Amino acid sequence: MVFLKRQLPLVVTFCMGVVFSMQYYVPHPTSEALLKNASNWMIIIGGFALILGLVSLIQLHMHRIQRNVEGWGYSAVLFAAMFAMVIAGIWASGENVDSERALTGYGWAYSYAMVPLQGTMFSLLAFFVASAAYRAFRARTKEAALLLIAAILMMWGRVPLGEYLWAFSGDIAQWILNVINSSVRRAILIGISLGVVALSIKIIFGIERTYLGGGKE
Repeated sequence: MVFLKRQLPLVVTFCMGVVFSMQYYVPHPTSEALLKNASNWMIIIGGFALILGLVSLIQLHMHRIQRNVEGWGYSAVLFAAMFAMVIAGIWASGENVDSERALTGYGWAYSYAMVPLQGTMFSLLAFFVASAAYRAFRARTKEAALLLIAAILMMWGRVPLGEYLWAFSGDIAQWILNVINSSVRRAILIGISLGVVALSIKIIFGIERTYLGGGKE
C-alpha cells in the first residue's frame, strides 16, 4: 500500500520527467507523436481535475449554507448562477448564437451578465492599483525615488499634454519601455525559468514531494 502511495508516483514522475525532458532535444516524428499524445492525455486529466475542483467548490459552499456562515447568501447566489448557466449551456448546445444569428439564453447570460460583471471587477481593481501606486511612489528610499521619477516620465510622455509641453517626453518614455523595462522583464523571466528548472529537477528526483500530499521526506 505504501508502494502505491509513495514509491509508484515517484517512479512514474521520474520516468515521465526524463522522457519529456529528452523529447525537446530529439527532432524525430516518433518524439513529436509522443508529445502530441501526451498533450491529449493532459487535456483529459485536466477535465477530471476540473470536475474534482467543481465537486470541491460545491462541497465548500454547501457547508457554508448548512452552517449559516456569515455571507452564506453569496454561496446561494453562486449555486443559482452556476446551475442556470449549466442548464442554459446544455439547452443551447454550448452555442452563443442560434441558426438565425440571434443570441441564445447561454449567449445572453454571458454577454449581459458575465461580461458586465468582469468589467465591474476590473474597474474596482483600478482603485486598488491607484492605492498601491500611491504607497509605492513615496520617495522614502533611493529605489522608491527612482520608481517615482520613472513613473512621472512615463505618464508625462504618454499623455498629449506632456508631449505638447515637452517634445522629447515621448521619446524618453519609449526609451524607458524599450531599454530599461525590457531588460528588467527579461531578467525576471530568466529568474523564473531557472526557478522552474530547479523545481522540476527536484520533483523528478523525488526531492520535492508536496504533490503526494505531504512534505519533504
